[in-house]
Amino acid sequence: AAYEPPAPYEPPAPAPYETSAPAPAPVPVPRAFGPWTATIGPDRAYFTAMMQRSGPEAAGLDLPAYVPEQHLTLSGGQITIGRRRASSPESPDIDLSVPPEDPGVSHRHAVLVQQPDGSWAVVDQNSTNGTTINGAEDPIQPYVPVPLSDGDRVHVGAWTTITVRRGQG
Repeated sequence: AAYEPPAPYEPPAPAPYETSAPAPAPVPVPRAFGPWTATIGPDRAYFTAMMQRSGPEAAGLDLPAYVPEQHLTLSGGQITIGRRRASSPESPDIDLSVPPEDPGVSHRHAVLVQQPDGSWAVVDQNSTNGTTINGAEDPIQPYVPVPLSDGDRVHVGAWTTITVRRGQG
């Protein structure tokens, strides 16, 4: 048999052009539409429930006849909740030592912490009387952030409820 030189090298033919499916739409990241706000005030239903669960040390407590509501825009990444100490110049962002003082609130009771998506969570700071949400009987675990939704009610002390709202900006 006669010698045949190898055929010159030819690169393989490119694969036929394939159209790919359109890129999936980006998944929207939930975010707050406007600033979150907190309304702080007395809550008779919460106070009544607390009194039914409390021991004899709470027997002398009465819900004050009038407690003005406080309104606060949540900002700065962290909002402290508690009672100012007379011996300290520092006061919490939500200071429940102003008359009528809620005696069931610890000096460092809880913290509202802004989440990466703009929403907020509450973290109990190992308070004496605990923190509950939306009328639950069992307090949340200390130092564990609990995400909050628009309209959630955070209960601290003997009668104080903090209602959080997501802004509609």
